[in-house]
Amino acid sequence: MIPIPPHNIPRTRAVEIVCHRGANEYAPANTRAAAQICVDWGMDYVEIDVNTSKDGVLYVFHGPEVQFTTNGSGLFHELTAAEIDELDAGSWFDPSFAGTRVPRLDEYLRWIQGKAKLFLDVKHADLPQLLALLHDMQMQDDCFFWFGDPDAAYAFRRLAPHLVLKVNADDAAAARAAHDSLAANIIETGLENLTEEFVDACRSRGMKIMVYHTEKDPVAFRTILDWGVDLINCDHGDVVAQVAAAHAAERAPGER
Repeated sequence: MIPIPPHNIPRTRAVEIVCHRGANEYAPANTRAAAQICVDWGMDYVEIDVNTSKDGVLYVFHGPEVQFTTNGSGLFHELTAAEIDELDAGSWFDPSFAGTRVPRLDEYLRWIQGKAKLFLDVKHADLPQLLALLHDMQMQDDCFFWFGDPDAAYAFRRLAPHLVLKVNADDAAAARAAHDSLAANIIETGLENLTEEFVDACRSRGMKIMVYHTEKDPVAFRTILDWGVDLINCDHGDVVAQVAAAHAAERAPGER
C-alpha cells in the first residue's frame, strides 16, 4: 500500500524546494496527481521531463522507454500522440492510479499555471516550439531549464539568452566554466561537492546553487541548509519542508 501524503506541511523556509518529478513517493512520477500533492504542500517548483511524440506533440514524460512507467512498450519518440494518449501511466505505481494518462505539456501548463513554478528537464523537444508555447502562456519567467545534451544547452542559450538555465557542476572550475560558456543562472551539484571554493565560485558570479539529493535523509537536508543554498531538488519535499522550517526557527534572529 502506498503511503498517504502528510498534511500541514510548513510553508516557512529560507530555501526553495524543487520536487523531482512531483511527489513521486505518493503518486506516479510526471503526472498531474504527483504535481497536485506538491501544489497542496506549497512547494516552489515541480520538476518535469519534456519529451516529444513521433508526430511532434510535447508531453511530460521521462522515457525514452515507455514500458517502465506505462502499460506500453517501445520508445516514446516512436509512438504517435494518439498511441501515447491511450497509455495507462498509473497502474505500474498502484492500482488506485489505473487509467492515469501521460500529460500533454500544453494541458499540463494550463493546469499548473499560477499554482507552482516548473523546472523543465528537456529530454527531447523542438526548442522554438517549446519556447513559443511557454511564451504564449506567459510562463517563460516561471521556469528554469536543463538539457542533458550540451549542444541543446548551447542552442537554448542562443535562442533564449534571457531565460534561466541550470547547469550541473561537480567542482568550482566546472561552475566557473558553466558561467563563462553558457551564462548559467543555476548550478546544480551534490552535497558531497559543496566546499567554500565551490560556493564562492557561484556566489561571486551571481549564480544560484541547487543541491540534488533524492534520499529521505533529514540529517543531509539539514547539512545542505547549513550551506545556505538557494534550492534543493529532492524526492521528499515534505521532509525538506519540515527540516527547513525547524532550521529557520532555530536560527538566531540576527541571522534571519
